[in-house]
Amino acid sequence: MKAIIIGAGIGGMSAAAALDQQGIDCEVFEAVKEMKPVGAAISIWSNGVKCMNHLGMGKILDDLGGPMHNMAYLEGFSAAQMTRFSLKPLVAEVGERPCPVSRADLQARMIDCWGRGKVQFGKRLECVSQDESGVTATFTDGTTAHGDFMIAADGAHSIAREYVLGHKVERRYAGYVNWNGLVEIDEAIAPADQWTMFVADGKRVSVMPIADNRFYFFFDVPLPKGLPEDRSTVINDLKGYFDGWAEPVQRLIDAINPETTNRIEIHDVEPFNPLVKGRVALLGDAGHSTTPDIGQGGCAALEDAVVLGKCFAASCDIEGALQCYNNSRVERVKDLVLKARKRCEVTHGFDPAETQAWYDELRAETGVGIISGLSKTILGGPLG
Repeated sequence: MKAIIIGAGIGGMSAAAALDQQGIDCEVFEAVKEMKPVGAAISIWSNGVKCMNHLGMGKILDDLGGPMHNMAYLEGFSAAQMTRFSLKPLVAEVGERPCPVSRADLQARMIDCWGRGKVQFGKRLECVSQDESGVTATFTDGTTAHGDFMIAADGAHSIAREYVLGHKVERRYAGYVNWNGLVEIDEAIAPADQWTMFVADGKRVSVMPIADNRFYFFFDVPLPKGLPEDRSTVINDLKGYFDGWAEPVQRLIDAINPETTNRIEIHDVEPFNPLVKGRVALLGDAGHSTTPDIGQGGCAALEDAVVLGKCFAASCDIEGALQCYNNSRVERVKDLVLKARKRCEVTHGFDPAETQAWYDELRAETGVGIISGLSKTILGGPLG
């Protein structure tokens, strides 16, 4: 049995690992000639860490993960503490720690774990076809690949998605812009072992620790789509958007390198069903592109891979195994996309009264409520 895997990101490489565990040969094809991830870092919450362990890649997170032991919300203009609490109760409840990591380092290590020489780069999918003999992928360079089935982990702009659904799906602008990157840890900005968020006016500034004494940072600002901004204006733009905010926020803006700072207009895709057509299955962002507001995008892709492997462990029938995968994932990923969308709306001030109510709740928060929500999301994954 042979699988064609489209995409060598987190979803594609985790799918390859899961299928390899079942003795299935995989050929991996990646569109770009060199991996340049969008986004500086990624939150791998405990459900994702469990998946990485299950897939035999847990050491990667041990090496790359930062010491995120506490969580805090601060008022943006004054830096007054709204709430602060330990994440130890969460770890005790769900059985694994959360693990923020460099996205580039994670993808590189996952590819190296699989075997970089076994990934065919510069292979951008153009179209898909299937018949009783299997699935054929045609690439924009004119070459083709044939396998018994295809796992399409070709991202938010997936070509395979249109094939599976029979129509094009438009991405939905979520209403805000995100700037993100990496800086050296500075405890004048925030403690080195804490996920710290400054919030006010529907905007958000966040830092979380990753390996090698670095903070992953991001700034969120509700803005119209398509504003003409570029790297040369990053510092001035952020100074303007966060004028009057507390000294730690200004210190963070002064520390960033515009050349390595990403600016992303955040989108998602309306949840859909099915994720599978015959012997072609969508995985990761191709099947459930979400906003990053609950930190579950990468985790959901890892969950997909684990479920995929379990379905093939239970059945050698390809279409039956892929239908099992579809049935196991559709409601879970729909829930994650919609939960992230709702959190996005509250966080970013779409209804100012609702956002103010959230700020008021944070000031009374002991950690129990937030940990309960995190725990429910984590324990809803395939590994509990």
